[in-house]
Amino acid sequence: MSLRNFCAVLNFALKGRYCVRKSVLNGSKYKANKNGWTLTHLFSTSQERSSGAAEVQQRKLVLASEQNGIRTVCLNDPKKRNALSLAMLEQLQDCLRVDLRDRTRVIILTANGPVFSAGHDLKELTAANGREYHQKVFHTCSLVMTMIQDLPVPVIAQVSGLATAAGCQLVASCDIAVASEKAKFATPGVNVGLFCSTPAVAVGRSVPRKVAMEMLFTGFPITAQEALQHGLVSRVVPEDQLEQETMRIAEKICETSKDVVALGKATFYAQISLERKQAYSMTEKAMVDNLALVDGQEGVKAFVEKRKPNWTSSRKTDSEPVQM
Repeated sequence: MSLRNFCAVLNFALKGRYCVRKSVLNGSKYKANKNGWTLTHLFSTSQERSSGAAEVQQRKLVLASEQNGIRTVCLNDPKKRNALSLAMLEQLQDCLRVDLRDRTRVIILTANGPVFSAGHDLKELTAANGREYHQKVFHTCSLVMTMIQDLPVPVIAQVSGLATAAGCQLVASCDIAVASEKAKFATPGVNVGLFCSTPAVAVGRSVPRKVAMEMLFTGFPITAQEALQHGLVSRVVPEDQLEQETMRIAEKICETSKDVVALGKATFYAQISLERKQAYSMTEKAMVDNLALVDGQEGVKAFVEKRKPNWTSSRKTDSEPVQM
């Protein structure tokens, strides 16, 4: 395809609210496959709400697409550095909803533009909006963060650029985080008179206490390699390998039993805050419950018979993207 023809296709795609998978989402590379350029429909589960210009604009704050069990959720307000406004948080909450009946096996959380997320929109936090509105903003944010860890499927943060304050909290709340070498992380709220107390919940559970306190007291950013060293992210890769590495992890998760992963994730978060003896008591029961699952027995049987397991949660997936 010539550059002229490609630009024409891309222009049509954007006007039709379609995008080249990941390319438009991340605003950079346009990737081809053996079937040509892959166009992925963009949607938000909030699109069934009341229509109107304002609502159309709101829908674009978060974009989501799903293909082969992998749902990609993209923060899409680059002009505001993907600030987590109340509207964006509500849409993010909608796009993250999953239950065991869905085809979704894993969620990739990414962002459009050079900043992953700059945290809360400070323009919403002025005295003019009042205490009740402020409470709603922070409560909605907390619901989104806890929701990520309560979902029955893994959530992977794909981080390129800067993640600060509640944006850093979002990364810390994800089950897995893959960052580019250019990524940076900070909790700089103290510098504008708003200590990052809620981000500290997730960050303080991801990195050593003294590292968290230095980040919170100074606002100094840490590099991707420092984030890896301290446990805030899972791995760091070159910018041009970020999507490939994230997809490699997501596709591996898709090969496992959804029921087993759901039980395992729930158990991990339930036991992590317990005293050791209680944690072992809980996980012993979880292992027995795991074996009682159809997929638990199938996995053991397949291993003994030296064959690939046939998971009950496995479904034939479509090569075309589907709408939630």
